[in-house]
Amino acid sequence: MTSFKKGGMYILSSPSGAGKTTLVKKISKNKNFSISISHTTRLPRPNEKNGKDYFFTSKNNFKKLIKKGEFLEHAKVFNNYYGSSKKKVIENLKKGKNVIFDIDWQGTRQIRNKKLNYKLITIYILPPSKKELINRLIKREKKNMKTVKKRMKEFKKDLSRWKEYDFVVINDDLKKCYNRIMEIIKNKKKEKLFDYKFIKLHTKNLII
Repeated sequence: MTSFKKGGMYILSSPSGAGKTTLVKKISKNKNFSISISHTTRLPRPNEKNGKDYFFTSKNNFKKLIKKGEFLEHAKVFNNYYGSSKKKVIENLKKGKNVIFDIDWQGTRQIRNKKLNYKLITIYILPPSKKELINRLIKREKKNMKTVKKRMKEFKKDLSRWKEYDFVVINDDLKKCYNRIMEIIKNKKKEKLFDYKFIKLHTKNLII
């Protein structure tokens, strides 16, 4: 039986607009949970603060950090770079804190491949419908339809990655989805506690 150190890593991924960032923030309010705040080269959205939501930086500086090996994982998403600070994550894990990640499938794959001696649970969040996803994106992007269309263009590709995750949860109701995720986090057995056939059918319906 594998013996893990105290702190655990919990990754939430989803297509853009499915609600993972809201869920990550909600989970982080629990005792002994900490968000891995990513570095990014994208511009801040309204109400986003440097050091709280992201560490906003230039592409040149981001590339320098890559060369220095500062990131536990990094990826290019929608022409912008995102990366998780290796030093900060490891520091929190060593203190026994649980670290929550809001990253995509590329970063998830990198962290899994590193095989760190800490518990790792990966959770994929799905929207209840394509219509609801579009409505959420329109609201989030302040009706910037150019950005919404760009997000939806990547939707099908992102959606196909759900099979790479330990668990899949549909975010049709924020409270229910949050409770389901906390149930997964607290469960000691790493088993697929979701209906695989149902999720497969749901994802197929999302791209119709």
